[in-house]
Amino acid sequence: MRALAAVFLREMLILRRRLARQVLAMSVSPLLYVLTFGLALGGSVAVDGRSYLEFLIPGLAAMSSMTQAFAMAGEINVARFYLHVFEEFQAAPIPRLSYVLGEALAGVTRALVSIAIVLALGFLFGVRLSYGLAFWGALALNSLAFASLAVALAMLVRSHADQALLNNFIITPMAFLGGTFFPLESLPGPARAALSLLPLSHASRAARAGAFGLDPGAAPYLYLGLAAAAFMLLAIWAVARARD
Repeated sequence: MRALAAVFLREMLILRRRLARQVLAMSVSPLLYVLTFGLALGGSVAVDGRSYLEFLIPGLAAMSSMTQAFAMAGEINVARFYLHVFEEFQAAPIPRLSYVLGEALAGVTRALVSIAIVLALGFLFGVRLSYGLAFWGALALNSLAFASLAVALAMLVRSHADQALLNNFIITPMAFLGGTFFPLESLPGPARAALSLLPLSHASRAARAGAFGLDPGAAPYLYLGLAAAAFMLLAIWAVARARD
């Protein structure tokens, strides 16, 4: 636990030092999406009897939880390739699981901050939804899954420049195809089935149902939990490989 706390505390100290800048940076994309998609384009659109902005906010929260949790990969890359902090972790008696959990929980914390920003923007624009356990549970599992994936891939890339490729090929497509901006039910069957494999699709569906006061069912949480566990195991293996 002490090793885990040490890794987590280091990331939290960095986050606290940059918090004002981070909050501003995390606010830009959601604000643009709310203004362009939610107000300008979706002002006259209704989805299942709700305004498009009400449909959009839970999806944006899910998307932000993914992007900000995965952003831990960039922080790890800088620490690994430029500051050589990972070499210090290698020399210290820190179990691989403690290191992975510490970094992943730091990613979850960043994601929770970004979710709060999205909900605050929604409140400013008049969106009043129910953010209970079903909502937060889905986004917490989604954040843990992508934070764990971030640790794994940060250990596998060979340079900081390669990280941008991962964002372009994994995170950006998923952000637009994971049910953030449109209901997957509107797609043809094969496309809907393919996109249902994305963790973000399950997070968006469960978060949106929870925010609307509906029962998401157990399936999205089971899927996200299994994804988080799989990515966590991959991260542990990747850290062991990087140490070798």
